[in-house]
Amino acid sequence: MAFSTAPNDLLQRFQLERAHVRGVLVRLEQSWRQVRERAPYPPAVETLLGRTLAASALLTGNIKFEGALSIQLKSKGAVHLLFAECSHDGRLRGLARWHGDVPADFQIAAPEASPLLAITIENATSGQRYQGLVPVEDADLSVLFERYFERSEQLPTRIVLADDGVRCAGLMLQVLPRDAAREDDPDAWNRVGMLLDTVSQDELLHLAPEKLLHRLFHEETVRSEAPRPLAFGCRCSRERVGAMLQSLGRAEAEASVREDGVVEVTCEFCNTLYRFDRVDLEQLFAAGFEAPASPSAH
Repeated sequence: MAFSTAPNDLLQRFQLERAHVRGVLVRLEQSWRQVRERAPYPPAVETLLGRTLAASALLTGNIKFEGALSIQLKSKGAVHLLFAECSHDGRLRGLARWHGDVPADFQIAAPEASPLLAITIENATSGQRYQGLVPVEDADLSVLFERYFERSEQLPTRIVLADDGVRCAGLMLQVLPRDAAREDDPDAWNRVGMLLDTVSQDELLHLAPEKLLHRLFHEETVRSEAPRPLAFGCRCSRERVGAMLQSLGRAEAEASVREDGVVEVTCEFCNTLYRFDRVDLEQLFAAGFEAPASPSAH
């Protein structure tokens, strides 16, 4: 699926050479608008989803792989699902599910909601799938993602997330693996952490990346890579929908056939409509799924 990019949808990798720290800056505008316009999200849910979407892109910044990284929060509370995903080529998608009125001060860490955060990496080349589970012990998403790196990779990490209803953004710092040839700087991590603490939400969302990094870290010798474009893009396909129908089983799939002899499935992420008639279903369960030359998707 082709997708267009926008100047305010980007991932910027950089290094602070003096401090031996690497970083990732993410900013989303058009892609975030395309996600949030697909449902009437309450303000508290919109904030959580925007920051989770920005985090999904941040977490791909230092991973070399072909596939996708997803963040999923399940809960028994008012917001029972948050999902955001970023692929290696910068395609983003996300959604949230909630019920009832979600208060402006909603907390995801309420113990009675039994929340659970999962971060999943799917490697398309090897077919392997890695999942890390993060206890939801804090209402701040940034803290939860920092703990994920500390517990799963023993990697000191700082993350700042922001949103304003139009844009969402994130900034992540991580200590580089120790190099025996470099001179040790025991104060470096504390120093850049204090600098990061000075960033405002407005700066993170609106200041040009090169100006933001210079403002924060000019004394640490910033070396930036070329920014990578990000955009809304769904991974749905007729093949994936067919596999989903197969997983339901023949009886349930056939029970979904309407009076006109068609099963319709609409992607929750991008609203693409897939149609399967009785012949299509017979092919699914008789000889395995193969997409026809002219798919009946809209």
